[in-house]
Amino acid sequence: MAYNNAEQLEEFRLETRKWLEANCPPSMRTPMVDDEVVWGGRNATFKNPDSKLWLDRMAEKGWTAPEWPKEYGGGGLSRAEARVLEQEMRRIKARAPLFSFGLWMFGPALLEFGNHEQKLRFIPDIVKGKIRWCQGYSEPGAGSDLAGLQTRCEDKGDHYLINGQKVWTSYADKADWIFCLVRTDTSTKHEGISFILFDMKSPGVEARPIQLISGESPFCETFFTDVKVPKDQLVGRLNGGWEIAKRLLQFERSSISSSGFGGTGSLSPEEYAKQLIGTDESGRLLDGDLRGRLADHRMYAKAFALTVQRQTEQAKAGQAVGHTASILKYGAAKMNQDRHELLIEALGTEGLGWAGEGFDKGALRVTRQWLRSKGNSIEGGTSEINLNVIAKRVLGLKDHQ
Repeated sequence: MAYNNAEQLEEFRLETRKWLEANCPPSMRTPMVDDEVVWGGRNATFKNPDSKLWLDRMAEKGWTAPEWPKEYGGGGLSRAEARVLEQEMRRIKARAPLFSFGLWMFGPALLEFGNHEQKLRFIPDIVKGKIRWCQGYSEPGAGSDLAGLQTRCEDKGDHYLINGQKVWTSYADKADWIFCLVRTDTSTKHEGISFILFDMKSPGVEARPIQLISGESPFCETFFTDVKVPKDQLVGRLNGGWEIAKRLLQFERSSISSSGFGGTGSLSPEEYAKQLIGTDESGRLLDGDLRGRLADHRMYAKAFALTVQRQTEQAKAGQAVGHTASILKYGAAKMNQDRHELLIEALGTEGLGWAGEGFDKGALRVTRQWLRSKGNSIEGGTSEINLNVIAKRVLGLKDHQ
């Protein structure tokens, strides 16, 4: 039953509130730290047993993907109902049950471009968190110029054969499947690209983690050597992958923008500053200059969140996202980098730590997140490329001759 008018929506709100109160475990209503994030997959681990319970309960209702069609395991909710669900989850501070490139990027693209059989095969497992996906886009010679990719996909009659290399493949060493851009025609650039799916356990697939300055290794080099892929795993038409690639990049940049690259486990800059710098009798931060910059950042973040919300509603209403995603992705990168600079400043000498018992664990995590934030202006499309897109496609500026 769809709830559309105000009375029906209020009924849905009460039902949703009752269900959440009964089914969301108390430990899932607390702030999440990084190692508690649930990515799902064939080899999923759950630090907190309640995480698995919460995922299973939400997935059973399709509420990990509330607006996706019920036919494919989604919640089948209207935009208004999904907004109510989001509000009620926020009211009890419920954690997101699942973090997933399948939910944020691949699933929406497959719903738009995949055939019925592909949707039945892959979408339900995305909703349930059974398969963890990674994205095979960038290559050593095809980053900013993604359409220059050279990973070859040859037609061998009853299957495709893939050879090549990808880089900066997020969590490729932990993923079960990959959605991948490959070259199926070498005589043309954009029109020679196809979009294909395959299992990361396929013979010939190798993922090598890349260590970052933060000490973490979320990205990988990924190598394909004579990887055989069934033909029914090609999405869309042969040599029609660039259209899917562009659409998926919009989903990626929109998801990055809505999350704001936010860390999950640290205090806010204001909270750290108050703890370590102190406040006056009225509760104001003693450092007036830092207080002013923190206020500016908070106003920027609030305005940004409202802009993302408006853009999300427009997208759900069927309006083209277009190049707004590039604007928001650029803004999200800058905002998160500024946030971490403020965090490090608020920490003072605590922000100098890297390891050891002499430093607060939360502060050590912030130091690593600050280093990690340096990549925000590169991943998901560099800030320079996004500014070029904005200049040409939004502002209508011409190349300087």
